[in-house]
Amino acid sequence: MGSPLYLSISISLLNLLLLFFLVSSVRPLCHPDERSALLQFKESFVINNSASGSLDAHAKTESWKLERESGDCCSWDGVECDNGTGHVTGLNLGSSYLYGSIDSSSSLFHLVHLQRLNLADNVFKNSKVPSEVRNLSRLTSLNLSYSEFSGQIPSEILELSELQLLDLSGNSLKLRKTGLSSLLEKLTKLQVLYLTDVRISSSVPNILANFSSLKALILSNCDLRGEFPTGIFELPALQFLSLRSNPKLTGYLPDIQSNHPLLKLSLANTSFFGQMPESFGNFNFWRPIPPSLGNLKQLMTLDFSHNNFSGEIPSSLVNLTQLVYLSLATNHFDPGTISWLGTQINLSYLGLSNTRLAGTIPSALKNLTQITSLDLWSNRLEGQIPPWIGNLTKLTRIQFQENILSGPIPESIFKLENLELLYLHANQLNGILKLDSFLELKNLTRLQLSGNNLSLLNTVGINATAPKLKLLGLASCNLSEFPDFLRSQDELEFLELAGNNIHGQIPKWFLRVGKETLWYLNLGFNFLTRFEELPAVLPWTSLELFKLKSNMFQGPLPHPPPSIVDYVFSNNSLSGEIPPILCNLSFLVALDLSDNNLTGILPRCLVNLSDSLEVLNLRNNHFAGAIPSTYTKSCGLRMMDLSQNQLKGRVPRSLAHCTKLEFLNLGNNLINDTFPSWLGTLPELKVLILRANGLHGVIGKPQAKSEFSKLQVIDLSDNSLRGKLPSEYFSVWVAMKLANTTSLSPYMKANTSFKARGYSLSNNYPYVVTLANKDRDLNYENVPDSISAIDLSSNQFQGEIPEVIGNLKLIRMLNLSNNNITGHIPSSLGEITNLESLDLSRNKLSGQIPQQLANINFLEVFKVSYNNLEGPSWIPLIMIRTREIQDCVDTLCQKIVEILKSCSHHLL
Repeated sequence: MGSPLYLSISISLLNLLLLFFLVSSVRPLCHPDERSALLQFKESFVINNSASGSLDAHAKTESWKLERESGDCCSWDGVECDNGTGHVTGLNLGSSYLYGSIDSSSSLFHLVHLQRLNLADNVFKNSKVPSEVRNLSRLTSLNLSYSEFSGQIPSEILELSELQLLDLSGNSLKLRKTGLSSLLEKLTKLQVLYLTDVRISSSVPNILANFSSLKALILSNCDLRGEFPTGIFELPALQFLSLRSNPKLTGYLPDIQSNHPLLKLSLANTSFFGQMPESFGNFNFWRPIPPSLGNLKQLMTLDFSHNNFSGEIPSSLVNLTQLVYLSLATNHFDPGTISWLGTQINLSYLGLSNTRLAGTIPSALKNLTQITSLDLWSNRLEGQIPPWIGNLTKLTRIQFQENILSGPIPESIFKLENLELLYLHANQLNGILKLDSFLELKNLTRLQLSGNNLSLLNTVGINATAPKLKLLGLASCNLSEFPDFLRSQDELEFLELAGNNIHGQIPKWFLRVGKETLWYLNLGFNFLTRFEELPAVLPWTSLELFKLKSNMFQGPLPHPPPSIVDYVFSNNSLSGEIPPILCNLSFLVALDLSDNNLTGILPRCLVNLSDSLEVLNLRNNHFAGAIPSTYTKSCGLRMMDLSQNQLKGRVPRSLAHCTKLEFLNLGNNLINDTFPSWLGTLPELKVLILRANGLHGVIGKPQAKSEFSKLQVIDLSDNSLRGKLPSEYFSVWVAMKLANTTSLSPYMKANTSFKARGYSLSNNYPYVVTLANKDRDLNYENVPDSISAIDLSSNQFQGEIPEVIGNLKLIRMLNLSNNNITGHIPSSLGEITNLESLDLSRNKLSGQIPQQLANINFLEVFKVSYNNLEGPSWIPLIMIRTREIQDCVDTLCQKIVEILKSCSHHLL
C-alpha cells in the first residue's frame, strides 16, 4: 500500500492532466478585432439572390451575428480559424449572393492571418482587385473567379509568394502590365493556376515548365500567342490542361508516356502545328489524330474541337474507357463512321458535330447509358433515327440537325422523360405526327423540327397542359393555323413558323405569346394578310428579330418595339409611308421593306439610324423625293439598296462617310447627277449600281490609285454619260485583276450575325443585282463573290476601247453596247479568259475581229452586231450574232420543226 504522500502526488498529477485535456479541448474564441473586421465586411454588401449562379449558393453571412450563442466568429458559416491561436485563417464566401463593391479600404485586408480566401461567384460590380491584397501575405489559396472584377491585375499580387492556388477566371481582368513571366517568377509554389478569360496577350514563358508540382493549368481564352513550351506537357504532376480558345497560340505535343496522370486535355480552337511525338504518331495538327492517343487510358476529358485535324478518327479511342467528356467537333476528318464508340460507358457528353461523319447512326451508341448530351449535328448521317434511342434514358439533349436523316421520328423518343432539348431540323425526316406527342415531354424547353418533310397534326386543345417552351421551330411543317397551345406559352423566346400554309389574319391572342420574353419571331413565307387587331406598337417588349417576309400583308407597316434589331417585311403588299417612329429605333441593324407598295418621301431622320444600321433595303417601292443626305463619320452602313423607286436629286456626298459600305444600288430612279467619283474613297465598296438614272457628263480620272480598290461590279448603263471610256479607272480597279483569296463565303452578302441569350444566329442579307448576261437581263438573288462585271451600255461614250481593259482578267461580263465607240476591238480582250458575255453591239467599231478572242474558253454570248466589222474565216459565222443572222436561224429552226411534225404525221 502506497504512502499518503505518493497518493497525494498521484492525485495532483491526475488533476493536472485532466485540467490540461479540458483546456486543450476548448477551442479559443475568435479575436475581437477580426470579428469586427468580418462584420464590417458583411455590412459593406447587400444580399442579392441574382448575384450568384451556383445551385449551391446561399447567403453565408446571414449567420454572422453577435448573439451569445453565435458570437464566436469561428463558428460562422464560411469562416475557419486556427485551433491553437483562434486567428481567422480561412474565409470561404464563394456563391454567397454578395452584391456591392470592394476596394483597398475594405476591412477584409485586416485579416492578416488568412491562408485561404474564396470570393468566387459573387458580384463586385467591376471593382478593381485591390492593391491591399498584399497584406494577406500568408495566403496559399486565392479564388476571385466569376465575380465581375475588372481592370489590371495589380503588381502587389506578386507579393503573395506562398500561393499554391490562384483562380482569377471569368473576370474582365488584364495581366499585361504585371505580365505572366513576372507572375511565375514570383509565385514559384503554384500548383493550380486558373486564368480563363484574363487578357494576357503574350506568349507562355518557358519557366512554367519548371513547376514540377503543377497539377492544373487553365489558360482558356487568354489571347495567348507564340509557341507553347513543350516541356509543360511533361510536368509529372499535371492532371488538368486547357488552352482552348487561343487561336494565335501554336505549338506541338512532345513525347507523353502512357502512364502520364493527365485527366483533362483541351486544345480546342488553337493553332498547334509541327511534328507530334512518337507516342502520338508522326503527325501535326493539320493531319490525322494519331492512333496512339488511345494510350492515355486515364483521360476523362478530351476536347480537340475547332481545329484542323484531318484523316480518320482513330479507332484506338476505343481504349479511352474513362472518358466523361469527348468533343472532336468542327474538324476536317475524312468521311467515316463512329464504330469505335461504345466502350466509353461513363461518357456523359459526346460532341462530334461538323466532323463529316457518314453512314447510319451506329448501334454501338446504345451502350452509352450514362449519356446526357448527344451532339452529332452538321454531318452526313443518313438512314433513320434508331428506335433504341429511347433506351438512353438520361438524355437531356439530342442534336441531330443538319444531316440527311430520313424516315419517321421514332415513337421511343417520346419516352425520354428527361429530354430538355430536341433539335432535328434541316434533315429529310417525314411522316405525320401529332404535335401533342412532343408536348408530353414535360421537361422539354427547346424543340426544333424546321426544314423537314413532316406534317404536324395540330390536335392539341386550348386547355391542354404543355411544357413551358423557350424555343420552338416548326417551319415547313405543313401547319395550316397557329397552334392553340401557344396561348399558354408566356416564356417563349424563339418562335419559327415560317414556310407553312397559315392563311388569313394573325389572331389577337397571338400578341400575348411570349409578350415579355420573345426576341425572335419568324412568320415568313405564309399567306398572312394582316393583324386581327393592329396594336399601336407590337407588344413584344423584348423582340429583336421579326421576319414576316413573303406573305400577303396589306395596309401600313406595323410599328416595331424599341428593342428591334432586325425588321424584315419584304415581298408583301404594304402601303402608306414609313412611319416616323422608326427613327427612334436606336438598336436597329437591318431594315428590309423591299418589294412592297410603300410611298412618300424617305424620312430625313433615317440618317440618324446609320450609326447602328448596317442593312437598308427599300428596293422596288414607290418612294419619291431626295435621298437623305446628312450621313456622319459614325455611319455603319454595309448595304444600301434604294433601287426601283422614283428618287430624285443627287447622290448624297455624305455617303463618303460610310466607310464600311460594300453594296450601293441606286439603279432605276430619277437621279440627276454626274458620276460620283468621290465614292472611290470607300475602302470596302464591291458593288456600285447606278443604272437607268440621269447621270451625265464625263467620268474623268481617279485622284488616287487606291480608288475603288475593291470594286467588282459596276453598272452605269442607260444613263447619259459621255466622253471617252474611263481607261484610268480600268487601271486601278484591282479587285477585277486579282482574285480575292480571303473571302469566307461564296456569295456577297451582309451578315448581321450576333449572339443573344445563349443563341448564335447568322442573318444573311444577300446582295441582289440585275445584270445583262447571256443575251438577257439576269436577276442575281445571290451574287457570287468571284464575279466581276462592267456594264457601261446605253450611254454616249466615244473614242476607242482602251487596251488596258485586258488587264481586268476576272471580268465575266463586259457590256459596252449602244454607245458611239469607234476604232478596232483591242486584241487584249482575248486575255480576259473568264469572260462569259461580251456585248459590243450598236457602236461604230471597224476592222477585223481579233484572232485572240478565240482564247476565251467560257464565252457564251458574243454580240458585235450593228458595227462595221469584218469577220475572219476562223470565227464561226454564228458567233458574230448579228440580229439578221439570229432571226434567220430562228426562222430556219421553226421550219425544220414543222417539217418534222409533218413527216411524223405521215409516218404514223
